[in-house]
Amino acid sequence: MTFVMNTQTSGFIGYIPVRNIWLLLLYASQLYRELPAFRRVELEDAPDDIPHLVAEILSNAVERRLRRNLSHGYQRRWSDLNRVRGRIDLFRTERRQLLQRGQVACVFDELTVDTPHNRYVKAALNHIAGVVSKIGNDSDLDRRCRELGFRLERAGVVGHLDPRYAGKAAVLDNIGWMDTHERQMLAAAKLALNLAIPTEQSGLALLPIVNRSETEGWRLYENAVAGFYDVALSHRGWKVRRSSHIQWPTSNPTPGLNAIMPEMITDIVLERREHGTPPAGQRIVIDTKFTSIVVHGQFGQLLLKSGHMYQLYAYLRSQEQPGEPITCCSKGVLLYPSLGVDYNESAVIQGHQVSFVTVDLAADSQTIRGQLLRIVDN
Repeated sequence: MTFVMNTQTSGFIGYIPVRNIWLLLLYASQLYRELPAFRRVELEDAPDDIPHLVAEILSNAVERRLRRNLSHGYQRRWSDLNRVRGRIDLFRTERRQLLQRGQVACVFDELTVDTPHNRYVKAALNHIAGVVSKIGNDSDLDRRCRELGFRLERAGVVGHLDPRYAGKAAVLDNIGWMDTHERQMLAAAKLALNLAIPTEQSGLALLPIVNRSETEGWRLYENAVAGFYDVALSHRGWKVRRSSHIQWPTSNPTPGLNAIMPEMITDIVLERREHGTPPAGQRIVIDTKFTSIVVHGQFGQLLLKSGHMYQLYAYLRSQEQPGEPITCCSKGVLLYPSLGVDYNESAVIQGHQVSFVTVDLAADSQTIRGQLLRIVDN
């Protein structure tokens, strides 16, 4: 059984406006981190236009790269040649009796523009052109993206990206050494390939039914929250850590305990150190939950979910260290999505402020931004 990916701009996915799902995709993307501040604001203020703006950013970056020449890389090649180049493939040479024809099988590295990064960008241009043509009437932008794809092919990017790996992060590994424009181009390409939303309506691609699980929605939600804080708080002295492993404060464990002890992995940790005597600072442990904040109790009353509270309580109390004050007064936040309702409740539990907060995914982008920032501002 399969379902489809839809890229429409109007309407809702469930009860969530499509523009806000695109906003989450933007927050979760590397492009959001790479763009200058004024460009990020432009994207946040117009979530309905994110596909067009991403296509424009990608097109501008590709045109700039073509004017400055495409990046090169070495590709492994196997070829039958009239002279030795690189290493000789003795098995192939003998099996095909190439010496009798005056040839030798060689394996060598060739400098080329047909690299995985450039193939990735070409695939993104072709994909975003289809998205733009489907959701709007901007034929000029559609044509511009397709023409740039053809220009890349004429320049030597003739290979194709395996569709199974489209949008994968692996192709973006080790890009820290690249210049700003190259990183922006690859980040825009990744977001362009990920601009698709799961829905039961007809769309551009099919995906296995397993991807309909709640896990996918939670992962996007968590990555979006972490990406937003990474950009919004870094200039204020905060450090953002994702998926941090923390240890249980055990002593004298039996030999077999470590093998069966469950891990503790926090979703997001915000930390700001302040110099002084004694050492001071702030630490906020955020656990994102892609579910309702309350459930109906035995007698119909709405209650917070006790399992989530126990989990956050363990994250906070297990890390207390008397010699490090920041660990004894760290804050904990359970952060839930909501639709049209707003919770912002808190209490101090054994020295730790614990908050139960929602982000209204049916609201406008400025409201979503404000609800995320109030966790820190409070």
